[in-house]
Amino acid sequence: MSHVLRVNPIACDAHGLCAELVPELIRLDEWGYPIVSETPVPARLAKHAKRAVAACPALALMLARSEAPARSR
Repeated sequence: MSHVLRVNPIACDAHGLCAELVPELIRLDEWGYPIVSETPVPARLAKHAKRAVAACPALALMLARSEAPARSR
């Protein structure tokens, strides 16, 4: 089972740290809020995704289980 990144838009304060830690999966909108990729987190980026989740100051970023298999890029 693979994982995808999810963001709680209500909890997010637009610090932007997540996009700095894993820019391959997260970009920021014009107000600094994250837009996360809907694709499963590739195995090569799993460590970076976990680090971004742990570093989120608002605890708004999470890894959720996905039914789709992870693909390596």
